[in-house]
Amino acid sequence: MTIAFLNGEFMPLSEAKISPMDRGFLFGDGIYEVIPTYHGKAVGMTGHLSRMRDGLAAISITNPYNAQQWQQNLNGLIDANASHFPNGNIGVYFHISRGTDTKRYHAYPQNITPTVFGFAFEIAPSQPLEAANVKPFKVALEEDKRWQRCHIKSTSLLGNVMHFQAGVDSGVQETILHNSDGIITEASSCNVFMVKDNAIFTPPLDNQLLPGITRQIALEAFKRAGLAVEEKWFTKEDLFNADEVWLTSSSKEIAPVIEVDGKTIGSGEVGPMWEKAIKAYHNYKFEA
Repeated sequence: MTIAFLNGEFMPLSEAKISPMDRGFLFGDGIYEVIPTYHGKAVGMTGHLSRMRDGLAAISITNPYNAQQWQQNLNGLIDANASHFPNGNIGVYFHISRGTDTKRYHAYPQNITPTVFGFAFEIAPSQPLEAANVKPFKVALEEDKRWQRCHIKSTSLLGNVMHFQAGVDSGVQETILHNSDGIITEASSCNVFMVKDNAIFTPPLDNQLLPGITRQIALEAFKRAGLAVEEKWFTKEDLFNADEVWLTSSSKEIAPVIEVDGKTIGSGEVGPMWEKAIKAYHNYKFEA
């Protein structure tokens, strides 16, 4: 039986309950983070907590814990669930809503306590280092129809869910998004990278995309490894003509893409730059 965390207590996940008047349930009024851990070691903990702090501040929710307390909550979930996930690859999800009010009213209520929920789940092992051992992705491509504050990691994910489902309905694993000008922004649950002529590119951060922690770690890892990398906008046409395309997220690390919207990327196989990139990422990820 998996163990969850709810408002300062650890309990069986089946016993964790919130009020239907919780604003996270009624409005999606909250922030979340997903933190990957491998054999008890978290990846990007500082970055995740920083993004959580910024997201909470952006929607005026007081951060209920300091960094040390969040680390303790994460460690508690890992320890409590270690026997349930013996491979040691554990993702931890934290969800902070504004809390429970006595009425449904759009404006932020005063003097309510945030609801904090966390649970652990199994994640895939780290990506293998050899292209022959990795399963590449095929993805769809759509114009982004979400709101204009995608840099906030809000629990209001209906737009992301609908874009992701479009990929599922097309028989692929993800959906890459572009804005009305045809500029690639991100995917429904990942950041996007492309490779052209041995140079790596990813869109710069703004309100159109989430500041992914894996993206952040990957950029620093690539620079340390001496790989040419640049934060730069690129178009749908650039993506189709790329030598390689990758997706990054906490659970996928760096996932190679061999097909976008039915069009083959590069040679149609996992490329040589991916092998350099994943090695650089593995060499750095626990230092971040």
